[in-house]
Amino acid sequence: MMSFVWLGSSVALAKNQYRVVYYRHVRNYTFLNPYMAAKTNSAFMKPMTLSPDLEAVVGKGPLPRSEVVKKLWEYIKKNDLQDPKNKRNINADANLKKVFDGKGTVSMFEMTKLVSKHLS
Repeated sequence: MMSFVWLGSSVALAKNQYRVVYYRHVRNYTFLNPYMAAKTNSAFMKPMTLSPDLEAVVGKGPLPRSEVVKKLWEYIKKNDLQDPKNKRNINADANLKKVFDGKGTVSMFEMTKLVSKHLS
């Protein structure tokens, strides 16, 4: 006889250590093996070299693309550079204008395209 242990939103079988996870919105069951290593996408986590203009905004050092975007948003929120009427737009200051190719206002979707030019 198998015994079940309730773990919040998941159920674990005590015998073979597999977890059964129930996703409420998707309504399917997924079996997770705890002995398998989690695979990370190394392309997203690869440290990129920053241009001097971008380093003035986010700081020194090679950083992964996700960290660059995170630090860029911290800079934008700290300096209150989001357009109050349309939050999708960013009003650039002197440092960001160098990164944004001299544009004064950039949408958040265009921002990632412009920032990628400063990563290598």
